[in-house]
Amino acid sequence: MKKKTLYILLSYYLIQGLVHNLGHVVTPVYVNRSGIPGYMFGFFFSAMSLGLFIGGPIWGILGDWKRKKVFIVLGLLGYSAGQVLFVSTTHLVWMTVFRFMAGFSVSAAVTLLLSELVRVSDADNRTRNLSISAALFALGTTLGYAIGGWMGTWFIREVFYIQAVANALYAGYVWFSFKESRAPVKSTHPTFLKSLRHAATLKPSLWIFLFALTLATTAATIVQRYLDVYVTVDLGRSTSDLGNLVLVTGVVGMATNFVLVPILTRWRRDFAFMQWIQVASAFVIFLVFRSERIIVALYTGYMFYIVLKSVYQPLEQNYISLNAQSERYSSIMGVRQAFFAMGMVIGPLFSGWIYDTNPIRVFDVSAVMFLFSFVLLFISRRALRRENLAVPMTATHQLDTTEIKAAP
Repeated sequence: MKKKTLYILLSYYLIQGLVHNLGHVVTPVYVNRSGIPGYMFGFFFSAMSLGLFIGGPIWGILGDWKRKKVFIVLGLLGYSAGQVLFVSTTHLVWMTVFRFMAGFSVSAAVTLLLSELVRVSDADNRTRNLSISAALFALGTTLGYAIGGWMGTWFIREVFYIQAVANALYAGYVWFSFKESRAPVKSTHPTFLKSLRHAATLKPSLWIFLFALTLATTAATIVQRYLDVYVTVDLGRSTSDLGNLVLVTGVVGMATNFVLVPILTRWRRDFAFMQWIQVASAFVIFLVFRSERIIVALYTGYMFYIVLKSVYQPLEQNYISLNAQSERYSSIMGVRQAFFAMGMVIGPLFSGWIYDTNPIRVFDVSAVMFLFSFVLLFISRRALRRENLAVPMTATHQLDTTEIKAAP
């Protein structure tokens, strides 16, 4: 692997984090000022996440079948169009359709860039590279929220237009700089359906793991989405205040991925870490949003939750990649993206009504979801142990068994 190729690939994460989060920070304010019911904020986000859910496997399979660059650029341009159209109407049905369009489109870049990063990283450096990509995306997210929040003090709708233009420029950068790590598999048209069938042959332990990922994502999405609303609407803080908070979370997440994750991966106890991260996250979220000094709690206890979340993501991505054949990385990461997005659909869809009833209760629901994720990870670990005993050892099985034996 050429270092230049890796550096370019990682630069996409920084740019994507920045550009794609310019509009997030002002969306709650836009919805509120447009006279749209508060629960629709969650509904819009669920529509976008549904697009991610459906698009992930489709773009992933297409990425294994044809050149990734074309699909990534098409997806980015579709996302720009979706953002502009979303703020060009106040009709709730059309706004929902355009959120779905944006989610479906952007899932191309999310899925195919991740699969490409996995492909160009050897087994020894994969977790490190995934961690660096997460750190750069967190940095970009931080900058996006800060810049978007600053712009939101002057105008709201125009932020989405600026985001769309910036994203189109980013698509141009991808078109001229993206280098395919290998040519796609040469075959006939039925390859798409064969790839879809292949994605359905995953081990039971991995299916359970993916459902645990959905629950963890549901919990994290509830916290992330409704923190935005809670700070800007319920606490009455400005979009700039929210941007500053996200700025600190980005710095914490980036430091975690650069410093802590490489240290933890040396212990080869990834599965145990993923399990107990869920328990710790539930405990922290439950306490933070019950604090009488909520701003202090957000800048202290909530930052510990960000550390936990930052550790979890590269560990789960690496674990899932170990179950993929090298020529099917995009397909398996597309399946992973679908389960990830499923949590992004479920969380805001039902939590919007809970939030309207009692804002604090929605964070309690998030804590419960983290605990359910822990239970499924425990079951997945047991199933993996039985699978390793029942079949001849492969390189992947040996790696998984070593990791499990190392855990308490």
